[in-house]
Amino acid sequence: MFEMLNTGVHNTIWFIVAIGVLVAFHEFGHFWVARRLGVKVLRFSVGFGKPLWKRTARDGVEYVLAMIPLGGYVKLLDEREGPVDPAELSRAFNRQPVWSRIAIFAAGPAFNFVLAVVFYWAVFVVGIPDFKPLIAKPAEGSAAAAAGLHEGDRVVRLNGVTIQTWSVLRTDLIEAVLTHKPASIAVVDSAGAEREVQLDFSKVRVDPQFLFDDLGLDRYLPPLPPKFGELLAGSAAEVGGLKAGDVVLAIDGNKITTFQELQKIVAAHPGETLHFEVQRGAETLTRAVLVGTLSSGGVTRGYLGAASARMANADKMWQDLGAELRLGPVAAVPAALQQTWEMTRMVAQLFYRMLVGDISVKNLSGPISTAQAAGSAAKAGLSTFLGFVAFVSLNLGIVNLIPIPVLDGGQIVGLLVEAVKGKPLSERAQVLVQQLGLALLVLIMGFAIFNDIARQFG
Repeated sequence: MFEMLNTGVHNTIWFIVAIGVLVAFHEFGHFWVARRLGVKVLRFSVGFGKPLWKRTARDGVEYVLAMIPLGGYVKLLDEREGPVDPAELSRAFNRQPVWSRIAIFAAGPAFNFVLAVVFYWAVFVVGIPDFKPLIAKPAEGSAAAAAGLHEGDRVVRLNGVTIQTWSVLRTDLIEAVLTHKPASIAVVDSAGAEREVQLDFSKVRVDPQFLFDDLGLDRYLPPLPPKFGELLAGSAAEVGGLKAGDVVLAIDGNKITTFQELQKIVAAHPGETLHFEVQRGAETLTRAVLVGTLSSGGVTRGYLGAASARMANADKMWQDLGAELRLGPVAAVPAALQQTWEMTRMVAQLFYRMLVGDISVKNLSGPISTAQAAGSAAKAGLSTFLGFVAFVSLNLGIVNLIPIPVLDGGQIVGLLVEAVKGKPLSERAQVLVQQLGLALLVLIMGFAIFNDIARQFG
Protein backbone atom coordinates (compact mmCIF):
# COMPACT_ATOMS: atom_id res chain seq x y z
CA MET A 1 0.00 0.00 0.00
CA PHE A 2 2.86 2.38 0.89
CA GLU A 3 4.53 1.65 -2.45
CA MET A 4 1.31 2.40 -4.35
CA LEU A 5 0.91 5.67 -2.42
CA ASN A 6 4.53 6.61 -3.14
CA THR A 7 4.04 5.90 -6.85
CA GLY A 8 0.87 7.97 -6.89
CA VAL A 9 2.63 10.95 -5.32
CA HIS A 10 5.54 10.59 -7.76
CA ASN A 11 3.17 10.48 -10.74
CA THR A 12 1.16 13.46 -9.47
CA ILE A 13 4.25 15.63 -8.98
CA TRP A 14 5.59 15.00 -12.48
CA PHE A 15 2.11 15.41 -13.97
CA ILE A 16 1.82 18.85 -12.34
CA VAL A 17 5.32 19.77 -13.58
CA ALA A 18 4.54 18.72 -17.16
CA ILE A 19 1.03 20.16 -17.38
CA GLY A 20 2.08 23.32 -15.56
CA VAL A 21 4.80 24.03 -18.12
CA LEU A 22 2.49 23.30 -21.07
CA VAL A 23 -0.44 25.35 -19.76
CA ALA A 24 1.80 28.28 -18.80
CA PHE A 25 3.40 28.37 -22.25
CA HIS A 26 0.04 27.99 -24.01
CA GLU A 27 -1.47 30.89 -22.07
CA PHE A 28 1.71 32.92 -22.51
CA GLY A 29 1.09 32.66 -26.26
CA HIS A 30 -2.29 34.36 -25.89
CA PHE A 31 -0.81 36.88 -23.42
CA TRP A 32 2.22 37.82 -25.54
CA VAL A 33 0.34 38.27 -28.81
CA ALA A 34 -2.50 40.21 -27.14
CA ARG A 35 -0.06 42.69 -25.66
CA ARG A 36 1.82 43.02 -28.96
CA LEU A 37 -1.47 43.89 -30.65
CA GLY A 38 -2.32 46.54 -28.05
CA VAL A 39 -4.99 44.62 -26.12
CA LYS A 40 -5.04 45.17 -22.37
CA VAL A 41 -4.49 42.03 -20.26
CA LEU A 42 -6.28 41.96 -16.90
CA ARG A 43 -5.27 38.53 -15.58
CA PHE A 44 -2.86 35.71 -16.43
CA SER A 45 -3.85 32.50 -14.62
CA VAL A 46 -2.19 29.10 -14.60
CA GLY A 47 -4.79 26.71 -13.20
CA PHE A 48 -8.46 27.11 -12.28
CA GLY A 49 -10.30 27.51 -8.99
CA LYS A 50 -9.08 29.02 -5.74
CA PRO A 51 -5.87 31.05 -6.15
CA LEU A 52 -2.87 29.64 -4.29
CA TRP A 53 -0.78 32.69 -5.12
CA LYS A 54 -1.44 35.97 -6.89
CA ARG A 55 0.38 39.21 -7.53
CA THR A 56 -0.53 42.42 -9.35
CA ALA A 57 2.32 43.83 -11.42
CA ARG A 58 3.07 47.53 -12.04
CA ASP A 59 1.28 47.40 -15.39
CA GLY A 60 -1.93 46.27 -13.67
CA VAL A 61 -1.83 42.61 -14.82
CA GLU A 62 -2.85 40.16 -12.09
CA TYR A 63 -0.77 36.97 -12.15
CA VAL A 64 -2.44 33.95 -10.55
CA LEU A 65 -1.41 30.39 -9.68
CA ALA A 66 -4.62 28.46 -8.98
CA MET A 67 -5.45 25.16 -7.31
CA ILE A 68 -6.57 22.98 -10.27
CA PRO A 69 -3.63 22.60 -12.72
CA LEU A 70 -5.69 21.30 -15.65
CA GLY A 71 -5.75 24.51 -17.66
CA GLY A 72 -5.49 28.25 -17.41
CA TYR A 73 -6.75 31.45 -18.97
CA VAL A 74 -5.85 35.00 -19.96
CA LYS A 75 -8.53 37.58 -19.15
CA LEU A 76 -8.60 40.52 -21.57
CA LEU A 77 -10.32 43.87 -21.36
CA ASP A 78 -13.70 43.35 -23.05
CA GLU A 79 -16.90 45.43 -23.12
CA ARG A 80 -18.98 42.24 -23.15
CA GLU A 81 -17.74 41.39 -19.65
CA GLY A 82 -18.18 44.76 -17.98
CA PRO A 83 -17.97 48.53 -18.40
CA VAL A 84 -14.77 49.87 -19.96
CA ASP A 85 -13.23 53.29 -19.35
CA PRO A 86 -13.78 55.33 -22.56
CA ALA A 87 -10.05 56.18 -22.55
CA GLU A 88 -9.26 52.46 -22.90
CA LEU A 89 -11.85 51.43 -25.50
CA SER A 90 -9.14 51.12 -28.15
CA ARG A 91 -7.46 48.46 -25.98
CA ALA A 92 -10.62 46.34 -25.56
CA PHE A 93 -10.50 42.90 -27.19
CA ASN A 94 -13.95 43.20 -28.76
CA ARG A 95 -12.89 46.43 -30.53
CA GLN A 96 -9.99 44.74 -32.36
CA PRO A 97 -10.12 43.74 -36.05
CA VAL A 98 -11.19 40.16 -36.75
CA TRP A 99 -7.72 39.08 -37.84
CA SER A 100 -6.15 40.44 -34.64
CA ARG A 101 -8.61 38.46 -32.54
CA ILE A 102 -7.93 35.32 -34.61
CA ALA A 103 -4.18 35.82 -34.06
CA ILE A 104 -4.71 36.02 -30.28
CA PHE A 105 -6.72 32.79 -30.19
CA ALA A 106 -4.30 30.99 -32.52
CA ALA A 107 -1.26 32.03 -30.48
CA GLY A 108 -1.88 29.51 -27.68
CA PRO A 109 -1.80 26.39 -29.87
CA ALA A 110 1.02 27.91 -31.96
CA PHE A 111 3.17 28.32 -28.84
CA ASN A 112 2.53 24.66 -27.98
CA PHE A 113 3.99 23.64 -31.34
CA VAL A 114 6.96 25.94 -30.76
CA LEU A 115 7.48 24.39 -27.33
CA ALA A 116 7.38 20.90 -28.87
CA VAL A 117 10.16 21.89 -31.29
CA VAL A 118 12.26 23.22 -28.39
CA PHE A 119 11.81 20.06 -26.33
CA TYR A 120 12.48 17.73 -29.28
CA TRP A 121 15.63 19.78 -29.96
CA ALA A 122 16.67 19.20 -26.34
CA VAL A 123 15.94 15.48 -26.68
CA PHE A 124 18.25 15.16 -29.69
CA VAL A 125 21.00 17.16 -27.97
CA VAL A 126 20.77 15.22 -24.67
CA GLY A 127 20.62 11.92 -26.55
CA ILE A 128 17.93 9.27 -26.79
CA PRO A 129 18.84 5.91 -25.16
CA ASP A 130 17.14 3.26 -27.22
CA PHE A 131 17.55 -0.15 -28.81
CA LYS A 132 18.69 -1.29 -32.22
CA PRO A 133 15.76 -2.20 -34.52
CA LEU A 134 16.21 -5.96 -34.21
CA ILE A 135 12.99 -7.96 -34.42
CA ALA A 136 11.81 -10.97 -32.44
CA LYS A 137 10.24 -14.02 -34.07
CA PRO A 138 7.05 -12.80 -35.81
CA ALA A 139 3.80 -14.36 -34.63
CA GLU A 140 2.21 -16.87 -36.98
CA GLY A 141 -0.40 -15.33 -39.27
CA SER A 142 0.95 -11.81 -38.76
CA ALA A 143 1.92 -9.36 -41.50
CA ALA A 144 5.61 -9.71 -40.57
CA ALA A 145 5.48 -13.51 -40.82
CA ALA A 146 3.72 -13.31 -44.20
CA ALA A 147 6.44 -10.94 -45.43
CA GLY A 148 9.14 -13.49 -44.57
CA LEU A 149 10.78 -11.63 -41.69
CA HIS A 150 12.75 -13.69 -39.17
CA GLU A 151 14.01 -13.45 -35.62
CA GLY A 152 17.21 -11.42 -35.45
CA ASP A 153 16.56 -9.45 -38.66
CA ARG A 154 17.68 -5.83 -38.27
CA VAL A 155 15.52 -3.20 -39.97
CA VAL A 156 17.66 -0.68 -41.85
CA ARG A 157 15.06 1.14 -43.96
CA LEU A 158 11.28 1.60 -44.08
CA ASN A 159 9.92 3.01 -47.34
CA GLY A 160 13.43 4.18 -48.19
CA VAL A 161 13.92 6.06 -44.90
CA THR A 162 16.89 4.97 -42.75
CA ILE A 163 15.90 3.43 -39.41
CA GLN A 164 18.39 3.77 -36.55
CA THR A 165 16.43 2.82 -33.43
CA TRP A 166 13.46 0.73 -32.36
CA SER A 167 11.41 3.76 -31.25
CA VAL A 168 11.81 5.39 -34.67
CA LEU A 169 10.71 2.13 -36.31
CA ARG A 170 7.57 1.96 -34.15
CA THR A 171 6.59 5.55 -34.92
CA ASP A 172 7.20 5.18 -38.65
CA LEU A 173 5.26 1.89 -38.72
CA ILE A 174 2.22 3.55 -37.11
CA GLU A 175 2.30 6.27 -39.77
CA ALA A 176 2.68 3.67 -42.53
CA VAL A 177 -0.21 1.54 -41.22
CA LEU A 178 -2.51 4.57 -41.10
CA THR A 179 -2.10 4.95 -44.88
CA HIS A 180 -3.19 1.32 -45.48
CA LYS A 181 -0.63 1.16 -48.31
CA PRO A 182 1.96 -1.67 -48.49
CA ALA A 183 5.35 -0.71 -47.13
CA SER A 184 8.82 -1.67 -48.29
CA ILE A 185 11.08 -2.78 -45.47
CA ALA A 186 14.81 -3.52 -45.86
CA VAL A 187 16.46 -5.82 -43.32
CA VAL A 188 19.88 -7.30 -42.68
CA ASP A 189 19.91 -10.88 -41.36
CA SER A 190 22.30 -12.40 -38.81
CA ALA A 191 24.69 -13.36 -41.62
CA GLY A 192 24.92 -9.77 -42.84
CA ALA A 193 22.90 -10.26 -46.03
CA GLU A 194 20.45 -7.49 -46.91
CA ARG A 195 17.05 -8.12 -48.47
CA GLU A 196 13.89 -6.12 -49.06
CA VAL A 197 10.36 -7.36 -48.43
CA GLN A 198 6.85 -5.94 -48.68
CA LEU A 199 4.64 -5.54 -45.61
CA ASP A 200 0.94 -5.87 -46.44
CA PHE A 201 -1.18 -3.77 -44.08
CA SER A 202 -4.56 -4.69 -45.54
CA LYS A 203 -5.38 -6.95 -42.57
CA VAL A 204 -3.71 -4.80 -39.93
CA ARG A 205 -6.16 -2.91 -37.72
CA VAL A 206 -5.20 0.71 -37.08
CA ASP A 207 -6.54 0.65 -33.52
CA PRO A 208 -3.52 0.74 -31.13
CA GLN A 209 -5.09 -2.14 -29.18
CA PHE A 210 -4.44 -4.49 -32.11
CA LEU A 211 -1.97 -2.76 -34.44
CA PHE A 212 1.30 -4.34 -33.32
CA ASP A 213 -0.28 -7.74 -32.63
CA ASP A 214 -1.52 -7.79 -36.23
CA LEU A 215 1.87 -6.61 -37.48
CA GLY A 216 3.68 -9.29 -35.50
CA LEU A 217 6.68 -7.04 -34.90
CA ASP A 218 8.24 -7.05 -31.47
CA ARG A 219 11.67 -5.94 -30.29
CA TYR A 220 14.22 -8.73 -30.05
CA LEU A 221 15.38 -9.46 -26.51
CA PRO A 222 18.23 -11.81 -25.54
CA PRO A 223 16.82 -15.07 -24.15
CA LEU A 224 16.70 -14.99 -20.37
CA PRO A 225 16.17 -17.96 -18.04
CA PRO A 226 12.63 -18.22 -16.61
CA LYS A 227 13.85 -17.36 -13.13
CA PHE A 228 12.27 -14.72 -10.90
CA GLY A 229 14.34 -11.94 -9.43
CA GLU A 230 12.64 -9.15 -7.52
CA LEU A 231 8.89 -9.39 -6.80
CA LEU A 232 6.86 -6.25 -6.10
CA ALA A 233 5.19 -6.19 -2.69
CA GLY A 234 1.52 -7.10 -3.00
CA SER A 235 1.90 -8.08 -6.65
CA ALA A 236 0.00 -10.93 -8.33
CA ALA A 237 3.19 -13.02 -8.22
CA GLU A 238 3.69 -12.56 -4.45
CA VAL A 239 0.00 -13.05 -3.60
CA GLY A 240 0.02 -16.23 -5.72
CA GLY A 241 2.83 -17.75 -3.68
CA LEU A 242 5.74 -17.24 -6.07
CA LYS A 243 9.13 -16.19 -4.68
CA ALA A 244 12.37 -14.65 -5.89
CA GLY A 245 14.66 -17.40 -7.11
CA ASP A 246 11.83 -19.64 -8.37
CA VAL A 247 12.56 -21.19 -11.77
CA VAL A 248 9.41 -21.65 -13.87
CA LEU A 249 9.27 -25.07 -15.52
CA ALA A 250 5.76 -24.91 -17.03
CA ILE A 251 2.56 -22.85 -17.10
CA ASP A 252 -0.72 -24.77 -17.39
CA GLY A 253 1.30 -27.77 -18.52
CA ASN A 254 3.17 -25.90 -21.27
CA LYS A 255 6.95 -26.14 -20.93
CA ILE A 256 8.73 -22.80 -20.40
CA THR A 257 12.36 -22.28 -21.47
CA THR A 258 12.75 -18.47 -21.43
CA PHE A 259 11.45 -15.55 -19.42
CA GLN A 260 10.11 -14.05 -22.65
CA GLU A 261 7.82 -17.07 -23.15
CA LEU A 262 6.55 -16.60 -19.62
CA GLN A 263 5.84 -12.91 -20.28
CA LYS A 264 3.87 -13.63 -23.46
CA ILE A 265 1.66 -16.19 -21.76
CA VAL A 266 0.99 -13.94 -18.76
CA ALA A 267 0.30 -10.92 -21.01
CA ALA A 268 -2.31 -12.91 -22.93
CA HIS A 269 -4.30 -13.89 -19.79
CA PRO A 270 -5.20 -10.75 -17.80
CA GLY A 271 -7.45 -11.50 -14.83
CA GLU A 272 -7.19 -15.28 -15.31
CA THR A 273 -5.74 -17.98 -13.06
CA LEU A 274 -2.62 -19.71 -14.37
CA HIS A 275 -0.95 -22.74 -12.78
CA PHE A 276 2.82 -22.32 -12.43
CA GLU A 277 5.07 -25.32 -11.98
CA VAL A 278 8.26 -24.01 -10.37
CA GLN A 279 11.52 -25.35 -9.05
CA ARG A 280 12.43 -23.94 -5.63
CA GLY A 281 15.72 -25.36 -4.49
CA ALA A 282 15.32 -29.13 -4.60
CA GLU A 283 11.50 -28.97 -4.61
CA THR A 284 9.07 -28.85 -7.51
CA LEU A 285 5.93 -26.94 -6.59
CA THR A 286 2.68 -25.86 -8.24
CA ARG A 287 1.13 -22.47 -7.56
CA ALA A 288 -2.22 -21.11 -8.81
CA VAL A 289 -1.70 -17.43 -9.61
CA LEU A 290 -4.46 -14.93 -10.40
CA VAL A 291 -2.85 -12.74 -13.07
CA GLY A 292 -3.15 -9.00 -12.54
CA THR A 293 -4.05 -6.50 -15.24
CA LEU A 294 -2.16 -3.53 -16.62
CA SER A 295 -3.75 -1.11 -19.08
CA SER A 296 -1.93 1.38 -21.28
CA GLY A 297 -2.95 3.12 -24.50
CA GLY A 298 -6.25 1.24 -24.62
CA VAL A 299 -4.55 -2.18 -24.33
CA THR A 300 -5.09 -4.45 -21.31
CA ARG A 301 -2.48 -7.12 -20.63
CA GLY A 302 -1.71 -9.62 -17.91
CA TYR A 303 0.78 -8.56 -15.24
CA LEU A 304 2.68 -10.49 -12.55
CA GLY A 305 4.80 -7.78 -10.96
CA ALA A 306 7.95 -9.90 -11.08
CA ALA A 307 11.26 -9.17 -12.78
CA SER A 308 13.63 -11.70 -14.31
CA ALA A 309 16.84 -12.67 -12.56
CA ARG A 310 19.30 -11.73 -15.29
CA MET A 311 22.42 -13.83 -15.56
CA ALA A 312 25.76 -12.00 -15.44
CA ASN A 313 26.73 -13.17 -18.91
CA ALA A 314 23.56 -11.59 -20.34
CA ASP A 315 24.76 -8.06 -19.55
CA LYS A 316 26.92 -7.79 -22.66
CA MET A 317 24.06 -9.04 -24.82
CA TRP A 318 21.88 -6.20 -23.53
CA GLN A 319 24.65 -3.67 -24.08
CA ASP A 320 25.12 -4.86 -27.66
CA LEU A 321 21.41 -4.25 -28.30
CA GLY A 322 21.62 -0.65 -27.13
CA ALA A 323 21.63 2.36 -29.45
CA GLU A 324 21.66 6.09 -28.87
CA LEU A 325 20.68 8.89 -31.21
CA ARG A 326 22.55 12.10 -30.31
CA LEU A 327 22.96 15.22 -32.46
CA GLY A 328 24.86 18.47 -32.17
CA PRO A 329 22.98 21.71 -31.38
CA VAL A 330 22.90 22.79 -35.05
CA ALA A 331 21.99 19.39 -36.54
CA ALA A 332 19.27 18.99 -33.90
CA VAL A 333 17.28 21.98 -35.24
CA PRO A 334 16.06 20.44 -38.53
CA ALA A 335 15.68 17.07 -36.77
CA ALA A 336 13.40 18.67 -34.16
CA LEU A 337 11.35 20.44 -36.82
CA GLN A 338 10.95 17.18 -38.77
CA GLN A 339 10.04 15.23 -35.62
CA THR A 340 7.42 17.84 -34.69
CA TRP A 341 5.89 17.69 -38.17
CA GLU A 342 5.86 13.89 -38.28
CA MET A 343 4.33 13.52 -34.82
CA THR A 344 1.75 16.23 -35.55
CA ARG A 345 0.73 14.45 -38.73
CA MET A 346 0.51 11.11 -36.92
CA VAL A 347 -1.59 12.50 -34.04
CA ALA A 348 -3.93 14.24 -36.51
CA GLN A 349 -4.35 10.98 -38.42
CA LEU A 350 -5.12 9.11 -35.19
CA PHE A 351 -7.75 11.73 -34.26
CA TYR A 352 -9.31 11.38 -37.70
CA ARG A 353 -9.34 7.58 -37.46
CA MET A 354 -11.07 7.83 -34.09
CA LEU A 355 -13.61 10.25 -35.54
CA VAL A 356 -14.53 7.86 -38.38
CA GLY A 357 -14.65 4.87 -36.03
CA ASP A 358 -11.51 3.00 -37.10
CA ILE A 359 -10.06 3.51 -33.62
CA SER A 360 -12.06 2.96 -30.43
CA VAL A 361 -12.79 5.89 -28.10
CA LYS A 362 -11.37 3.59 -25.39
CA ASN A 363 -7.99 4.93 -26.49
CA LEU A 364 -8.87 8.39 -25.13
CA SER A 365 -6.81 9.10 -22.02
CA GLY A 366 -7.57 11.46 -19.17
CA PRO A 367 -5.57 12.96 -16.31
CA ILE A 368 -4.97 9.64 -14.50
CA SER A 369 -3.35 7.94 -17.50
CA THR A 370 -1.42 11.10 -18.32
CA ALA A 371 -0.10 11.29 -14.75
CA GLN A 372 1.00 7.65 -14.90
CA ALA A 373 2.76 8.27 -18.21
CA ALA A 374 4.46 11.39 -16.79
CA GLY A 375 5.73 9.42 -13.79
CA SER A 376 7.01 6.57 -15.96
CA ALA A 377 8.73 9.00 -18.33
CA ALA A 378 10.41 10.80 -15.43
CA LYS A 379 11.74 7.49 -14.08
CA ALA A 380 13.07 6.57 -17.52
CA GLY A 381 15.34 9.62 -17.66
CA LEU A 382 15.63 13.22 -18.81
CA SER A 383 15.36 12.67 -22.57
CA THR A 384 12.33 10.39 -22.18
CA PHE A 385 10.55 12.97 -20.00
CA LEU A 386 11.39 15.80 -22.42
CA GLY A 387 10.03 13.69 -25.30
CA PHE A 388 6.86 13.00 -23.30
CA VAL A 389 6.31 16.72 -22.63
CA ALA A 390 6.93 17.53 -26.32
CA PHE A 391 4.36 14.93 -27.38
CA VAL A 392 1.74 16.14 -24.89
CA SER A 393 2.40 19.73 -26.00
CA LEU A 394 1.61 18.70 -29.59
CA ASN A 395 -1.58 17.02 -28.43
CA LEU A 396 -2.58 20.11 -26.47
CA GLY A 397 -2.00 22.31 -29.52
CA ILE A 398 -3.97 20.02 -31.83
CA VAL A 399 -6.87 19.52 -29.39
CA ASN A 400 -7.20 23.28 -28.90
CA LEU A 401 -7.52 23.73 -32.67
CA ILE A 402 -10.52 21.38 -32.86
CA PRO A 403 -13.53 23.55 -33.87
CA ILE A 404 -15.42 23.12 -30.60
CA PRO A 405 -16.79 26.56 -29.60
CA VAL A 406 -15.23 26.77 -26.12
CA LEU A 407 -11.78 25.88 -27.49
CA ASP A 408 -9.45 28.15 -29.46
CA GLY A 409 -10.35 26.37 -32.70
CA GLY A 410 -14.05 27.02 -32.18
CA GLN A 411 -13.41 30.68 -31.42
CA ILE A 412 -11.36 30.99 -34.61
CA VAL A 413 -14.16 29.42 -36.69
CA GLY A 414 -16.66 31.86 -35.15
CA LEU A 415 -14.46 34.80 -36.08
CA LEU A 416 -14.06 33.49 -39.64
CA VAL A 417 -17.86 33.38 -39.89
CA GLU A 418 -17.92 36.97 -38.64
CA ALA A 419 -15.36 37.97 -41.29
CA VAL A 420 -17.51 36.42 -44.04
CA LYS A 421 -20.83 37.85 -42.76
CA GLY A 422 -19.38 41.23 -41.91
CA LYS A 423 -20.87 41.05 -38.41
CA PRO A 424 -20.75 38.66 -35.44
CA LEU A 425 -23.37 36.02 -34.72
CA SER A 426 -26.33 37.19 -32.64
CA GLU A 427 -25.91 37.05 -28.89
CA ARG A 428 -28.51 34.28 -28.68
CA ALA A 429 -26.69 32.20 -31.30
CA GLN A 430 -23.36 32.71 -29.52
CA VAL A 431 -24.80 31.52 -26.20
CA LEU A 432 -26.36 28.44 -27.82
CA VAL A 433 -23.12 27.55 -29.62
CA GLN A 434 -21.11 28.00 -26.42
CA GLN A 435 -23.50 25.76 -24.48
CA LEU A 436 -23.34 23.03 -27.15
CA GLY A 437 -19.55 23.29 -27.24
CA LEU A 438 -19.28 23.03 -23.48
CA ALA A 439 -21.59 19.98 -23.44
CA LEU A 440 -19.48 18.28 -26.12
CA LEU A 441 -16.26 19.04 -24.25
CA VAL A 442 -17.69 17.66 -21.00
CA LEU A 443 -18.78 14.52 -22.88
CA ILE A 444 -15.28 13.99 -24.30
CA MET A 445 -13.64 14.57 -20.92
CA GLY A 446 -16.16 12.21 -19.36
CA PHE A 447 -15.20 9.48 -21.83
CA ALA A 448 -11.51 10.05 -21.10
CA ILE A 449 -11.94 9.93 -17.32
CA PHE A 450 -14.21 6.87 -17.56
CA ASN A 451 -11.51 5.13 -19.63
CA ASP A 452 -8.92 6.05 -16.99
CA ILE A 453 -11.02 4.56 -14.20
CA ALA A 454 -11.84 1.44 -16.25
CA ARG A 455 -8.12 0.87 -16.89
CA GLN A 456 -7.34 1.05 -13.17
CA PHE A 457 -9.80 -1.76 -12.50
CA GLY A 458 -8.88 -3.79 -15.58
